[in-house]
Amino acid sequence: MSAGPEPISVMILDREYRVSCPPDERSSLLEAASILDSQMREIRSNGRLMALERIAVLAALNLTDEKLKADKLETERQQINHRVRQLADRVESALQK
Repeated sequence: MSAGPEPISVMILDREYRVSCPPDERSSLLEAASILDSQMREIRSNGRLMALERIAVLAALNLTDEKLKADKLETERQQINHRVRQLADRVESALQK
């Protein structure tokens, strides 16, 4: 029987947030919180005073943009691998004739 979600505390910009999380996802959640905290601290350190909500939105936009770019690169990599496999199959077929 797997354990259900348990509350976990994460610190983001010196504020504690309690989040319910399955035990097997705890390390991923802590890593995500750390990345978000770093992103928000970087935005805040740019010197302009901003409300926490604005910092959070900008961090979310930055992280989403990074994710979209990574997804696009992965898709392109898969397309290239597929094309290389097709070419290798054609070469193999031609050599067998």
